[in-house]
Amino acid sequence: MWGSVMRDGPRRVAVVTGASRGLGAGMAASFAAAGMALGLCARVRPTIPRGAEALCSPVDVAEPGALERFADDVVARFGRIDLWVNNAGVLAPVGPLADAGADALRRSLEVNLGGVVAGTRAFARHVRTRPGGGVLVNISSGAAAHPYEGWAAYCAAKAAVDMLTEVVALEERRHGLRAYAVAPGVVDTAMQATIRATDAADFPEVDRFVRLHEAGAFNSPDWVARFVLDLADRAAADGGLGGAVVLRVPDEPPP
Repeated sequence: MWGSVMRDGPRRVAVVTGASRGLGAGMAASFAAAGMALGLCARVRPTIPRGAEALCSPVDVAEPGALERFADDVVARFGRIDLWVNNAGVLAPVGPLADAGADALRRSLEVNLGGVVAGTRAFARHVRTRPGGGVLVNISSGAAAHPYEGWAAYCAAKAAVDMLTEVVALEERRHGLRAYAVAPGVVDTAMQATIRATDAADFPEVDRFVRLHEAGAFNSPDWVARFVLDLADRAAADGGLGGAVVLRVPDEPPP
């Protein structure tokens, strides 16, 4: 469905946060297959995809300054960053907001929003230092627009990510940065397994996700990655997509 991201010229470089498993690891493998050099980070050091040239580091995206330092390390290794994907995220705490612990709520917002803010800032600052622009993809969620009972912190953070991305798209366009918030659809990761195991008293819509699993109605990480690569390719070619910033990956056709 989508063409290769690679064009004639130097190898392009992608950063993926939360790249040790799930969607992040899947995107990293697909980016490597497209010929990109990689900067990969997560709280647990990611594994280098087969055949990839990559810098992998253990990074807590909620730690102040951690993503700035990681960006500097990637640039020192590869010379530049062309695509930055803020993917790291956590679902917990799940359940009524009134019952959630203060530490769990703080951690959720620090990772799901604070980590995206930090990664976005680091990449925007990098793009300003050199010609050629860049593409930022902040992984959002359908939960940004749909209120799920039991997911107050997660929904709030993802809604904030969408607006953050829209603001940055305006602020940085003159510097050549194209910013997008991308909801990947339902991808069968460890987070989805956690969702399906949640008690209905804490998450009343759990049956919907169980039915999706039974039907196999998921987007694969590679499908999401190819959407992101095509998005980056088109944004680089035409400078944007007619003002669209908040996007959703279409459902993957059944095999």
